[in-house]
Amino acid sequence: MSEHQNIQSVNAERLSGMFLAGAQNLENHKDLINELNVFPVPDGDTGTNMTMTIMSAVREIQALSSMDMAGLCKAISSGSLRGARGNSGVILSQLFRGFTRTIQEHEEIGIPLIADACERAVETAYKAVIKPKEGTILTVARGMAEMARKQAQTASSLEEYVGAILAHGKEVLQKTPDLLPVLKEAGVVDSGGQGLIAVIEGAYDALTGKELVAIKPGGSASVPSLDPDISEEDIRFGYCTEFIIDLNRPVPQNEIDDSRNFLMSLGDSIVLVPDDDLIKIHVHTNEPGVAITKALTFGSLSNIKIDNMRLEHHEKLIRDAEKLAKEQAKNVKPHKPVGFVTVCAGKGFEEIFKGLNVDVVIEGGQTMNPSTEDLLNAIDSVNADTVFVYPNNKNIILAANQARELVQEKAVIVIPTTTVPQGITALLCYSPEATVEQNQEEMREVIGNVHTGELTYAVRDTKIDDTEIHQGDIMAVGDSGLLCVGNDIHEVALSSVAKMMFDGAELISIYYGQDYSEENAARLAQAVEAQYPDCDVELECGGQPVYYCILSVE
Repeated sequence: MSEHQNIQSVNAERLSGMFLAGAQNLENHKDLINELNVFPVPDGDTGTNMTMTIMSAVREIQALSSMDMAGLCKAISSGSLRGARGNSGVILSQLFRGFTRTIQEHEEIGIPLIADACERAVETAYKAVIKPKEGTILTVARGMAEMARKQAQTASSLEEYVGAILAHGKEVLQKTPDLLPVLKEAGVVDSGGQGLIAVIEGAYDALTGKELVAIKPGGSASVPSLDPDISEEDIRFGYCTEFIIDLNRPVPQNEIDDSRNFLMSLGDSIVLVPDDDLIKIHVHTNEPGVAITKALTFGSLSNIKIDNMRLEHHEKLIRDAEKLAKEQAKNVKPHKPVGFVTVCAGKGFEEIFKGLNVDVVIEGGQTMNPSTEDLLNAIDSVNADTVFVYPNNKNIILAANQARELVQEKAVIVIPTTTVPQGITALLCYSPEATVEQNQEEMREVIGNVHTGELTYAVRDTKIDDTEIHQGDIMAVGDSGLLCVGNDIHEVALSSVAKMMFDGAELISIYYGQDYSEENAARLAQAVEAQYPDCDVELECGGQPVYYCILSVE
């Protein structure tokens, strides 16, 4: 029996390694997860969203100066919460939040506590979603939590226990198409559920020794830092230590190897270069004196240089903060009662929103969902008592709601716009004379009258709503699913407008993207005007990527 088969509990250091291995496994599989998007559009981003969410927690772990369960849990929960992107990322962060709240006061966690933590994780995640849908990441998480409780009384070790939970999770994942018809028709399993399995699979590999992420002294792991301005070793190891040993005797290779291993036990960024009668040493460590004492056994030292990297980094942060404060002081805008934050992709849309007095336009949308922290920063920068937020994408609403819950010093109102045209219409109906409550009610009402269609191309063969779709086809996706498929943008656009039309419609808007020429868009507008003479037709440059044009009827 191996040592891993006997493990009954894990401490913070081991749990950190499991978490980091789970994050790395998710990173390794993100492209595959992206490809599981039901609609074969070139913007499947579930894997990217989940990876960016968990890597935000990884950065928090890397910044820890020491490792204990309370600190680790706070890093995982806070990091993932603020870094959450997209619905799948928000749900993943809520799973982490519930799990860590259960274990944060325990220095060792075993099977009974893990069962409790899994149940609380699922309960927390379900509460975060207004209308939970089965056949998703939530279903997979609940299935694993149920197995965690079932196996809690019979599993003889953590390896057996986590292995059974993972195996059951994979079984539940394979059943998601039976619970969500769109998955079955598209021939894919749920992408969010697949992402969760990747995380647990990586953690299980670390537990069983298949994929260990080494924990270095100081409590962090050897995962490359994701911040180009703050290196991992600057945070973990405080002293950049360099010197040359002038040897007083020949040093055999086995002693060179032993010395290199000794330095690795003290820190990282190790350089040990022997050259005839001297050895060049470089190490980032919290114990420069220990490294020097060891070196003196080989000879005398010269060119000694020890830099306090934490102090240098702290001074840099102060300089950067002072610079930022000066810049912000120049840009402070007058206080006002109401402000606006919106999300969109495309310079044309950005200009439209700024023309509607939007304070902050966050670049993003279907191709790149902003994180909870992105939304928080935008809200924070608006000098107003009340801030209206327009996500303009159904995959951003959860993150916006999560940001709203974290803001205390001002009122935040999320208008659940699922498309950019809905956001534009909501802003157009804002009245400064009306109360905040009246505006909120009016906006929620008018966005329900905006029908939207988005035209792009298919990236793979599939079948949706009994419609065969082939790679390269032009397809229009509406508010409730597929509108139509064809080979010509112009014809698909006209067919889409026809399907979106309703009695009483007054306005048809066409927003052309960066890959659709103004000339073609103008020709489309003329055709729409000829077909619907009783409607006003507006043509605007959205400049959006991926989507040739975005159409709306209201």
